[in-house]
Amino acid sequence: MATPLPLAVLVSGTGTNLQALLDSVHGREAEIVAVASNAADAPALERARSRDVATKVFPRGDYADRPARDAAMAAWLREQGVRLVVLAGYMELLSPAFLDRFPDAVINVHPSLLPAFPGLHAVEQALAYGVTVFGVTVHFVDAGLDSGPVISQRAVELPDAKYSNTVLEYLRPLEHTLLPEAVRLFARGALSRDPANPRRVLIAPEETEGTVLRSGEAADG
Repeated sequence: MATPLPLAVLVSGTGTNLQALLDSVHGREAEIVAVASNAADAPALERARSRDVATKVFPRGDYADRPARDAAMAAWLREQGVRLVVLAGYMELLSPAFLDRFPDAVINVHPSLLPAFPGLHAVEQALAYGVTVFGVTVHFVDAGLDSGPVISQRAVELPDAKYSNTVLEYLRPLEHTLLPEAVRLFARGALSRDPANPRRVLIAPEETEGTVLRSGEAADG
């Protein structure tokens, strides 16, 4: 059996996506070796501690600026042997220097069908725009705002949706499926950039069966 991929998860809130990773890939294809947060009171940290995963808090106010904080966080993650960083409800942008420490090895889950509705309050943005199809995107992180290459997407049609919490109830199971699948694909070395278009992520053909979709595709329901 292959050695599990050493994985870090960055969190800011309740940590349901972290829990999905703990329940699905942890100790299998990947090993979550570190969980970092910008918020000392993030409930996600307790989820990690309950599974004996190392945790550390990096409050913005403890550092001169965001790059300094990110440098300290990157150094700690490297000390833990991390090879992939997953943003699971991490509510801050990462500095370019942090991303340079983990090239093509930082992924994020976002509650919209990017490039539509990037940034905070994506579901609220979608509702205000009047859309009836909502979705989830897992993507590589770059220096922009939710602008990195798409790994996978899944959509759901909700023509009568009026409230963000209702939409999020439908999106959460999609997040809990797509994010672990993206980690599995990364761990297997099944993700690569298209030489003809570096913004497009290619998935090894033998890996496309099942729930993960090719970059940019959306499923019905």
